[in-house]
Amino acid sequence: MPLSKVIIVGAGPSGLLLALLLAKAGIPVDLLEQATGLDNNPRASHYTAESCIEFERAGILDEVCAQGFIPDGVSWRRLDQDKTIMVAVRNTPGPGGHSMVCLPLHRLGMILERKVLKQDNARIFYGYKVVDIGRPEEEGKAWVKVERKGTEDEGGGVTEVREADYVVGCDGANSTIRRRLFGDDVFPGYTWDEQIVATNVYYDYLGSCGYDDSQFFVHPEHWHMVARIQTDGLYRVTYGEVGGLTYDQLKERQPAKFQAFLPGNPTPDKYKLVNFSPYKVHQRCVDKMRVGRYILAADAAHLCNPFGGMGLTGGIADVGSLYESLVGIHTGQADDSILDVYDEVRRRIWATIINPISTDNMRRLFQYSDPDEAMEKDSFFRMIKEMQERPAGAEAATKPGLPSLRYDMTQHFR
Repeated sequence: MPLSKVIIVGAGPSGLLLALLLAKAGIPVDLLEQATGLDNNPRASHYTAESCIEFERAGILDEVCAQGFIPDGVSWRRLDQDKTIMVAVRNTPGPGGHSMVCLPLHRLGMILERKVLKQDNARIFYGYKVVDIGRPEEEGKAWVKVERKGTEDEGGGVTEVREADYVVGCDGANSTIRRRLFGDDVFPGYTWDEQIVATNVYYDYLGSCGYDDSQFFVHPEHWHMVARIQTDGLYRVTYGEVGGLTYDQLKERQPAKFQAFLPGNPTPDKYKLVNFSPYKVHQRCVDKMRVGRYILAADAAHLCNPFGGMGLTGGIADVGSLYESLVGIHTGQADDSILDVYDEVRRRIWATIINPISTDNMRRLFQYSDPDEAMEKDSFFRMIKEMQERPAGAEAATKPGLPSLRYDMTQHFR
């Protein structure tokens, strides 16, 4: 029987993308977001070729490419006077013939929101906070209880219940859906001792100092990443800090950190700091991404550190697999047991690909005493270096590729 409605909780990029894909497939969607609008912070975003496949399927890839840009690649560097390149990988076409594209996440959200609102069978409700869900073992419909701001005639806040065939939690790391399913303190995994500070900054010298569009710096104390995220010269600078410091302590240390590791050793009068966001870093994944008629995707289901974009790419891959699963149910090509396959596959991909690779991505930046030791002991660096030393033409033929984060659920259709 065709689906009558899917409720998606969370209007971040994953929730918006899933809503657009389902609506275009003829499935009615309600998208509930507790905030009063999109998050407009210019967060850094690099979308892999695998993500571009999903954007193409949603009909937004051309617009993403037009508003963003194709970065030149990524390098790993020494924190010496010349910021010497250790190894580098160029941005060449990958799956589907797509190259990585860069566009800040809030601008992707704006594209998706506009497309969703054009769908006759999709609605976005801002200011709707989910406070409870039905019991997963209940037969029939799933439901969520929401609080919203009421009109003056309604006397203030209003609580209501909304029903659907399925409820999908795309509501981020602090997911209410996950907490209602498993408890407030249940999210298997661990939190890194190291802390991350993400900043967005305009610093003119970065555009002329010989940097690539993206680079990581290997250093036991001042490990960091610098990436261009907008064509107007906005950069994302993300650096590691010792754990246990307060927000105020981290903010006080920021100028000295920039002066220690950015080219030109700038003082605060030389750059414009747009955003400053310290946060803890996690490697976590739920034990189940499907419980009855309640499903989790992206950060609501799993987390990893930001170095390498595995979390964002993995979340978009979740959306692609879940979209195919729900369409299979809607069209009668699959029964709802396909959601158990979705659960198993997506958690396995996190455990065998996303978690180990993202962990290595972060750890290799600071675990060695110096870059020479890193080049000697790190298997990834050795592999890239061997590639670069091969004869011309051989490098392209043997370019390393990540194991696929996408999974084709249609192979489980009847």
